[in-house]
Amino acid sequence: MNSIVILIRLVVSLFIQRLLALTVGEIGISKIGQLRNLLGIMTSSSSLGVFNGVVKYVSEYKEDNSKLKALFSTVFMFLFIGSFITSIIIFFSSSFIANTLFGNDEFTSLIKVLALMAPTIGINRVFSGVINGLSEYKKLTKIEFSSYLVSVIMLVLFLYYFKLEGVLFSIVLTPIIQLGIIIYVFGSTLKKHIKVKFGQVPFFKEILAFTLMSIVSTVLLNYLELDIRTMISNEININEAGYWTAMNFISKNYMAFSSSLFTLYVIPKFARIYDSKFFIKEVVNIYKTLLPLFGLGMILVYVFRNFVIDLVYPNFTGMEGLFKWQLLGDFVRLATLVLSHQFLAKKMVKSFIITELMSLSLFYAFSKYFVVIYGAEGVVMAHFYRYVIYFIIVIVAVWFYFKKQNNINLNE
Repeated sequence: MNSIVILIRLVVSLFIQRLLALTVGEIGISKIGQLRNLLGIMTSSSSLGVFNGVVKYVSEYKEDNSKLKALFSTVFMFLFIGSFITSIIIFFSSSFIANTLFGNDEFTSLIKVLALMAPTIGINRVFSGVINGLSEYKKLTKIEFSSYLVSVIMLVLFLYYFKLEGVLFSIVLTPIIQLGIIIYVFGSTLKKHIKVKFGQVPFFKEILAFTLMSIVSTVLLNYLELDIRTMISNEININEAGYWTAMNFISKNYMAFSSSLFTLYVIPKFARIYDSKFFIKEVVNIYKTLLPLFGLGMILVYVFRNFVIDLVYPNFTGMEGLFKWQLLGDFVRLATLVLSHQFLAKKMVKSFIITELMSLSLFYAFSKYFVVIYGAEGVVMAHFYRYVIYFIIVIVAVWFYFKKQNNINLNE
């Protein structure tokens, strides 16, 4: 069901990307990428990164009302603090942010509207975490599909009437649509499971760990992408930044087939596995299911890359050289993500933060070096080299975790 829904979303997304490419061009695509990265930062900061913590603890304590009450009392305190601080900072620095992202203050009002969306974005993340934690697959796919279709319709209408500015505003307003549909489809279940006693934070340390991990993975990654896109614009030109952004959009579309699997299946499953043999068996099963399918899909994307460019991004001829390295990097990335979700499932905060910082540092350093030599292609080369090294690092970290667990079991 998840695959069918994502396949439909992929087809619709390709149509939308083509429409945007023809209407707003490389410069518009680059600006849309800038806004989406800012939205990605806000998605984490507005809820202080509680999403994976909610998924983990709801899956573990879904039958324990007292634990759930303690959990959500903590989560909503984090949500209040995160959304308030995020709104204040972004609202009062809107002019600076607009100039940094878009090169002028034309979109200052847009940034101010986005700042007011912080509570809505944060609540969305918490509610989505509950749905994932309860493994409500059918309701989740219904919510995501409905939200996506309504937001696409709004984007097309805003594009028709207001051009690029309309597209940017439609992206900013999408969280309202998502929250409305979540409450409509899943409201009764949320009411049943979410009980809050304000002023109490019994899960403070546990949730704080996920906050730290989210800041490193989501906030820093989106900031890094913003900086790299700006670097491409400055070192080469904004059109090249548009090509790289377009390549990222294609990558995120086919990688979407795996993202929901990690939160719906991998994290809850890994959270209950403490034996290395069972862990290896589960990883092998996931690899046997995912990697051949993704490998075949990526080969087809590469073979028909010119057709994909003509279909989705007409006249974006500078994209062709980016496919090989992006696809290779994404294949290694998929294999790595399966293993690295052990860090989230077991709340291995130090391992997660250290390895993620190493990964981001590698990406930034390689990008900085290769972009001068190879242009935008250097960034996707950096993407591949970064994940090859990161894969090895994650294997070592997971091996050390289970070695430590075995030693503890032997001592007991």
